[in-house]
Amino acid sequence: MALYAIGDLHLSLSGNKSMEVFGDAWKDYVARIENALGQLTEEDVLVLAGDTSWGMTLQEAEADFRFLDRFPGKKYLIKGNHDYWWATAAKFRRFCEEKELRSLELLHNNCILYGDYAVCGTRGWFLEEDQKPHNAKVLAREVMRLEASLQAAGEKPILCFLHYPPLYQGYRCPEILAMLEKYRVQGCYYGHLHGPTIRRRIEGQFGNTDFSLISADYLGFIPKKICEM
Repeated sequence: MALYAIGDLHLSLSGNKSMEVFGDAWKDYVARIENALGQLTEEDVLVLAGDTSWGMTLQEAEADFRFLDRFPGKKYLIKGNHDYWWATAAKFRRFCEEKELRSLELLHNNCILYGDYAVCGTRGWFLEEDQKPHNAKVLAREVMRLEASLQAAGEKPILCFLHYPPLYQGYRCPEILAMLEKYRVQGCYYGHLHGPTIRRRIEGQFGNTDFSLISADYLGFIPKKICEM
Protein backbone atom coordinates (compact mmCIF):
# COMPACT_ATOMS: atom_id res chain seq x y z
CA MET A 1 0.00 0.00 0.00
CA ALA A 2 1.66 3.21 -1.18
CA LEU A 3 0.94 6.89 -1.78
CA TYR A 4 1.85 8.12 -5.26
CA ALA A 5 1.59 11.47 -7.02
CA ILE A 6 1.85 12.91 -10.51
CA GLY A 7 0.67 16.14 -12.10
CA ASP A 8 -0.16 17.49 -15.53
CA LEU A 9 -1.47 14.41 -17.32
CA HIS A 10 -3.26 16.72 -19.81
CA LEU A 11 -5.61 14.00 -20.98
CA SER A 12 -7.89 14.71 -23.94
CA LEU A 13 -9.39 11.36 -24.87
CA SER A 14 -12.60 12.88 -26.26
CA GLY A 15 -10.96 16.01 -27.67
CA ASN A 16 -8.17 17.08 -29.98
CA LYS A 17 -5.56 18.54 -27.62
CA SER A 18 -2.96 15.81 -27.61
CA MET A 19 0.24 16.96 -25.95
CA GLU A 20 2.32 15.07 -28.52
CA VAL A 21 2.64 18.32 -30.51
CA PHE A 22 5.03 19.51 -27.78
CA GLY A 23 7.81 17.15 -28.80
CA ASP A 24 9.33 13.76 -28.16
CA ALA A 25 8.95 14.01 -24.39
CA TRP A 26 5.20 13.61 -24.91
CA LYS A 27 5.32 10.86 -27.54
CA ASP A 28 2.79 8.09 -26.77
CA TYR A 29 2.14 9.75 -23.41
CA VAL A 30 -1.35 8.26 -22.96
CA ALA A 31 -0.02 4.74 -23.49
CA ARG A 32 2.82 5.46 -21.06
CA ILE A 33 0.36 6.74 -18.45
CA GLU A 34 -1.79 3.65 -19.03
CA ASN A 35 1.16 1.33 -18.49
CA ALA A 36 2.25 3.13 -15.31
CA LEU A 37 -1.20 3.34 -13.71
CA GLY A 38 -1.74 -0.32 -14.50
CA GLN A 39 0.96 -1.11 -11.94
CA LEU A 40 -1.08 0.33 -9.06
CA THR A 41 -2.95 -1.88 -6.62
CA GLU A 42 -6.37 -1.43 -5.03
CA GLU A 43 -4.70 -0.39 -1.76
CA ASP A 44 -2.70 2.42 -3.37
CA VAL A 45 -3.58 6.13 -3.32
CA LEU A 46 -2.74 8.50 -6.19
CA VAL A 47 -2.73 12.30 -5.97
CA LEU A 48 -3.21 14.04 -9.33
CA ALA A 49 -1.70 17.50 -8.93
CA GLY A 50 -3.69 19.49 -11.46
CA ASP A 51 -4.13 19.82 -15.24
CA THR A 52 -5.63 16.34 -15.36
CA SER A 53 -8.03 16.87 -18.29
CA TRP A 54 -8.43 19.39 -21.11
CA GLY A 55 -12.23 19.01 -20.94
CA MET A 56 -14.05 22.32 -20.66
CA THR A 57 -16.92 20.78 -18.68
CA LEU A 58 -17.42 17.67 -16.55
CA GLN A 59 -19.19 16.09 -19.51
CA GLU A 60 -16.29 16.82 -21.87
CA ALA A 61 -13.86 15.40 -19.32
CA GLU A 62 -15.88 12.22 -18.76
CA ALA A 63 -13.76 10.05 -21.07
CA ASP A 64 -10.63 11.12 -19.21
CA PHE A 65 -12.22 10.38 -15.84
CA ARG A 66 -13.35 6.95 -17.05
CA PHE A 67 -9.81 6.25 -18.22
CA LEU A 68 -8.47 7.06 -14.74
CA ASP A 69 -11.26 5.28 -12.91
CA ARG A 70 -10.54 1.93 -14.49
CA PHE A 71 -7.13 1.69 -12.82
CA PRO A 72 -6.75 0.31 -9.28
CA GLY A 73 -6.56 2.53 -6.23
CA LYS A 74 -8.08 5.76 -5.01
CA LYS A 75 -7.36 9.02 -6.90
CA TYR A 76 -7.53 12.52 -5.44
CA LEU A 77 -7.58 15.45 -7.85
CA ILE A 78 -6.21 18.96 -7.26
CA LYS A 79 -7.18 21.89 -9.46
CA GLY A 80 -4.73 23.06 -12.11
CA ASN A 81 -4.78 26.19 -14.23
CA HIS A 82 -6.08 24.21 -17.22
CA ASP A 83 -8.76 22.22 -15.37
CA TYR A 84 -11.62 24.20 -16.88
CA TRP A 85 -14.04 21.36 -16.06
CA TRP A 86 -13.54 22.02 -12.34
CA ALA A 87 -16.80 22.20 -10.35
CA THR A 88 -17.73 22.33 -6.70
CA ALA A 89 -16.99 19.23 -4.65
CA ALA A 90 -20.72 18.54 -4.40
CA LYS A 91 -21.23 18.76 -8.18
CA PHE A 92 -18.21 16.58 -8.84
CA ARG A 93 -19.44 14.02 -6.31
CA ARG A 94 -22.90 13.91 -7.91
CA PHE A 95 -21.35 13.59 -11.36
CA CYS A 96 -19.19 10.66 -10.24
CA GLU A 97 -22.18 8.97 -8.60
CA GLU A 98 -24.30 9.37 -11.75
CA LYS A 99 -21.52 8.06 -13.99
CA GLU A 100 -20.48 5.34 -11.51
CA LEU A 101 -16.92 6.67 -11.24
CA ARG A 102 -16.02 5.20 -7.89
CA SER A 103 -12.33 5.98 -7.39
CA LEU A 104 -12.20 9.77 -7.95
CA GLU A 105 -12.46 12.55 -5.37
CA LEU A 106 -11.35 16.17 -5.10
CA LEU A 107 -8.64 17.37 -2.72
CA HIS A 108 -9.86 20.92 -2.12
CA ASN A 109 -10.41 22.80 1.17
CA ASN A 110 -9.89 19.49 2.96
CA CYS A 111 -7.30 16.85 3.69
CA ILE A 112 -7.20 13.08 3.54
CA LEU A 113 -5.44 10.75 5.92
CA TYR A 114 -2.87 8.26 4.74
CA GLY A 115 -1.37 6.19 7.53
CA ASP A 116 0.36 8.59 9.91
CA TYR A 117 0.23 11.44 7.40
CA ALA A 118 -2.27 14.12 6.45
CA VAL A 119 -2.40 14.76 2.69
CA CYS A 120 -3.27 18.39 1.92
CA GLY A 121 -3.37 20.52 -1.20
CA THR A 122 -4.69 23.27 -3.44
CA ARG A 123 -3.84 24.90 -6.76
CA GLY A 124 -1.55 27.69 -5.51
CA TRP A 125 -0.81 30.76 -7.63
CA PHE A 126 1.81 32.72 -9.59
CA LEU A 127 1.17 36.32 -8.62
CA GLU A 128 3.27 37.75 -11.44
CA GLU A 129 1.89 35.61 -14.28
CA ASP A 130 0.07 38.74 -15.36
CA GLN A 131 -0.56 42.10 -13.77
CA LYS A 132 -4.36 42.11 -13.61
CA PRO A 133 -5.70 43.71 -10.43
CA HIS A 134 -7.61 40.60 -9.40
CA ASN A 135 -4.42 38.55 -8.99
CA ALA A 136 -3.82 39.58 -5.38
CA LYS A 137 -7.37 38.50 -4.54
CA VAL A 138 -6.88 35.15 -6.25
CA LEU A 139 -3.65 34.57 -4.37
CA ALA A 140 -5.30 35.49 -1.06
CA ARG A 141 -8.08 33.00 -1.79
CA GLU A 142 -5.59 30.25 -2.59
CA VAL A 143 -3.70 30.95 0.64
CA MET A 144 -7.00 30.64 2.55
CA ARG A 145 -7.76 27.35 0.80
CA LEU A 146 -4.33 26.04 1.59
CA GLU A 147 -4.65 27.00 5.23
CA ALA A 148 -8.07 25.34 5.47
CA SER A 149 -6.50 22.14 4.15
CA LEU A 150 -3.51 22.40 6.49
CA GLN A 151 -5.69 23.12 9.50
CA ALA A 152 -7.74 20.00 8.77
CA ALA A 153 -4.56 17.94 9.29
CA GLY A 154 -4.64 18.49 13.03
CA GLU A 155 -1.44 17.25 14.65
CA LYS A 156 -0.48 14.78 11.93
CA PRO A 157 2.68 15.32 9.85
CA ILE A 158 1.71 16.94 6.56
CA LEU A 159 2.42 16.16 2.92
CA CYS A 160 1.26 19.02 0.70
CA PHE A 161 0.44 18.90 -3.02
CA LEU A 162 0.18 22.01 -5.18
CA HIS A 163 -0.23 22.58 -8.88
CA TYR A 164 1.83 25.76 -9.10
CA PRO A 165 5.38 25.64 -7.69
CA PRO A 166 5.72 27.92 -4.66
CA LEU A 167 9.36 28.46 -5.59
CA TYR A 168 11.73 27.93 -8.49
CA GLN A 169 14.84 29.68 -9.76
CA GLY A 170 14.09 33.39 -9.76
CA TYR A 171 10.69 33.09 -8.09
CA ARG A 172 9.25 32.80 -4.59
CA CYS A 173 5.65 32.94 -3.40
CA PRO A 174 6.21 34.12 0.19
CA GLU A 175 2.56 33.77 1.19
CA ILE A 176 2.45 30.07 0.26
CA LEU A 177 5.90 29.39 1.67
CA ALA A 178 4.90 31.04 4.96
CA MET A 179 1.93 28.66 5.25
CA LEU A 180 4.12 25.63 4.64
CA GLU A 181 6.49 26.85 7.33
CA LYS A 182 3.72 27.75 9.80
CA TYR A 183 2.22 24.26 9.63
CA ARG A 184 5.59 22.48 9.53
CA VAL A 185 4.88 20.76 6.22
CA GLN A 186 7.33 17.91 5.72
CA GLY A 187 7.06 17.53 1.96
CA CYS A 188 5.68 19.76 -0.81
CA TYR A 189 5.07 18.31 -4.29
CA TYR A 190 4.22 20.52 -7.25
CA GLY A 191 3.65 20.38 -11.00
CA HIS A 192 3.07 22.90 -13.80
CA LEU A 193 6.67 23.10 -15.05
CA HIS A 194 7.28 21.56 -18.47
CA GLY A 195 9.93 21.46 -21.14
CA PRO A 196 12.64 24.13 -20.75
CA THR A 197 11.11 25.48 -17.51
CA ILE A 198 11.91 22.18 -15.77
CA ARG A 199 15.50 23.41 -15.56
CA ARG A 200 14.33 26.15 -13.19
CA ARG A 201 12.89 23.73 -10.65
CA ILE A 202 14.04 23.73 -7.05
CA GLU A 203 14.10 20.37 -5.29
CA GLY A 204 15.30 19.35 -1.89
CA GLN A 205 15.19 21.14 1.45
CA PHE A 206 14.02 24.74 1.67
CA GLY A 207 13.27 25.89 5.20
CA ASN A 208 11.79 22.87 6.96
CA THR A 209 10.11 21.46 3.85
CA ASP A 210 11.39 19.06 1.21
CA PHE A 211 10.28 20.10 -2.31
CA SER A 212 9.82 17.88 -5.39
CA LEU A 213 8.59 18.46 -8.94
CA ILE A 214 6.02 15.88 -10.05
CA SER A 215 4.89 17.08 -13.49
CA ALA A 216 4.23 14.09 -15.73
CA ASP A 217 6.81 14.75 -18.43
CA TYR A 218 9.49 15.30 -15.77
CA LEU A 219 8.62 11.95 -14.16
CA GLY A 220 8.51 10.13 -17.48
CA PHE A 221 4.75 9.61 -16.88
CA ILE A 222 5.43 7.28 -13.95
CA PRO A 223 3.87 8.44 -10.64
CA LYS A 224 6.34 9.24 -7.89
CA LYS A 225 6.11 7.04 -4.79
CA ILE A 226 5.82 9.41 -1.84
CA CYS A 227 5.63 6.90 1.01
CA GLU A 228 4.16 3.53 1.87
CA MET A 229 2.56 1.81 4.83
